[in-house]
Amino acid sequence: MRISQQSIKSLAPQDKPYSVWCSDLKGFGVRVNPSGAVTFISKYRIGDKQQMMTIGRSDRVQAEAARKRAKELMGLAAMGVDQKSQMKAERKAATVAELADRFLKVYCPHHIKPSTRRDYTQSINRFILPQLGKQKVRNLDRTTIAQFHESMASTPYQANRVLSALSVMLSQAEVWGMRPESINPCSRVKRFREKKRERFLSSAEIARLAQSLEEEAQAAPMAAAAFRLLILTGCRKGEIQTLEWRCVDFEREEIRLDDSKTGQRTIYLSPQGIALLKSLPRKADNPYVITGHVEGQHLTDLERPWRRVRSRASLDDVRIHDLRHTFAANAAASGLSLPMIGKLLGHTQAQTTARYAHLAADPVRKANADVARLIAEAMKSGRPNGN
Repeated sequence: MRISQQSIKSLAPQDKPYSVWCSDLKGFGVRVNPSGAVTFISKYRIGDKQQMMTIGRSDRVQAEAARKRAKELMGLAAMGVDQKSQMKAERKAATVAELADRFLKVYCPHHIKPSTRRDYTQSINRFILPQLGKQKVRNLDRTTIAQFHESMASTPYQANRVLSALSVMLSQAEVWGMRPESINPCSRVKRFREKKRERFLSSAEIARLAQSLEEEAQAAPMAAAAFRLLILTGCRKGEIQTLEWRCVDFEREEIRLDDSKTGQRTIYLSPQGIALLKSLPRKADNPYVITGHVEGQHLTDLERPWRRVRSRASLDDVRIHDLRHTFAANAAASGLSLPMIGKLLGHTQAQTTARYAHLAADPVRKANADVARLIAEAMKSGRPNGN
């Protein structure tokens, strides 16, 4: 019979499913189930293999639309394209959620530093999974990612961090065979412009901070010590927070970190830093310098004590990281070169230190003014009547 919307109404259900093939389109037919449901089907050959594919039930797909789809399937098969196998592979293809799970469990612990891992985890759980989690990794394209990035325009800094995390995930997806090797679709998505924050403390603010730290030391001595070490060394918060005594060498007057944000790093201690470290108690059962409340662990929360410290000192806009900026700013103001400042801060790239260039110029500007003043005074002394 010719398969049509009218002709299939005559097909009666039997005890077992059976098929009826169209008389004028080879490979197009219907399957009649014992329940009475009629489903359009198509069969075609790929090489030596015959494939059978379901098109849709007759109560959802009209016969002419099913016929057109059958022709498409057979046309693709003639060109060597197996639509059924492709659809099967698509169903099995990894989703972004599956990639994220493997990325966090398998890749991050071995290749990403703990602080960055925390940032990636937050980006994935708060932003990537809710919007992209159900999408297939292999289907993500630049347009989709650009729209995702643009949807976070109100928080540009966060949007850029999320995009960076997604970029690393998709690069690893190629290694794992979850998507074909190609140009990373995140690579040409325009990042939002970020305004670098350059807050550092003035001499008066440092004095207020010191007074507030004296008060904090009464209630939270370890937190106060951590903040003092941060401003005296220019270290990153995590470098001091997780510092172990085995890394402190009093004889050489330095701290040697096995691993930091930029790899192995040596931090040179000032007399003030050495005195502070020597004043701290050491616990036999705790390897950390800044000990926490849990036995054998470092202090995990510096944010709450910092809020108290900055509030007392009327420094409500100052972050813990600004202590590092303050160290760098004072280094620049003292006349140290940018490469030297970068060495003190553990920077690996010159552009990271470049933000202090205008401060490093201040001593040069002052020296220039002093030289000009001396010359002007000499020129004045040589005039008649000193005029």
